Amino acid sequence: MTRIKVTVDGVSYSDEVEPRTLLVQYLREGLGKTGTVVGCDTSNCGACTVHLDGTSVKSCNVLAVQADGHEVTTIEGLAENGELHPVQQAFHECHALQCGYCTPGMIMQACDVLKNNPDPSEQEIREGLEGNLCRCTGYHNIVKAVQQAAGAMSPAGSASSQAVSS
Repeated sequence: MTRIKVTVDGVSYSDEVEPRTLLVQYLREGLGKTGTVVGCDTSNCGACTVHLDGTSVKSCNVLAVQADGHEVTTIEGLAENGELHPVQQAFHECHALQCGYCTPGMIMQACDVLKNNPDPSEQEIREGLEGNLCRCTGYHNIVKAVQQAAGAMSPAGSASSQAVSS
């Protein structure tokens, strides 16, 4: 067993783990973060995508010991103060899901895409999400949701939403 110290969704944890434990297993079984989904177990589908120090990773491809001393954000940690993250809100409003299995990983990857490119083209969104698979949709509404979230997260989008709420 190896002791790890990790911050997950803003909470610090110190746990003993088997060195071969995958981060996805630690999150789900150790911490109860079941929003992080096990899809393929081979890093092909992206359903298990989380942020490690702010960058998206497929948690089935990372050992829990590799997260030692780092910060992990899961889908459960995106919303703040009871408010959905703009990407979560856009996925809801644009009906960017069907069965929902891929949705947590897709949202986490979309956040990373927008962090690196706040105003992506449709092609850039599709390329940014290509490591995350959805078997139910044609990706049209997913792309639409990312475009909507980009607008909501832009300084102009933030200003107009603040003006509306005032």
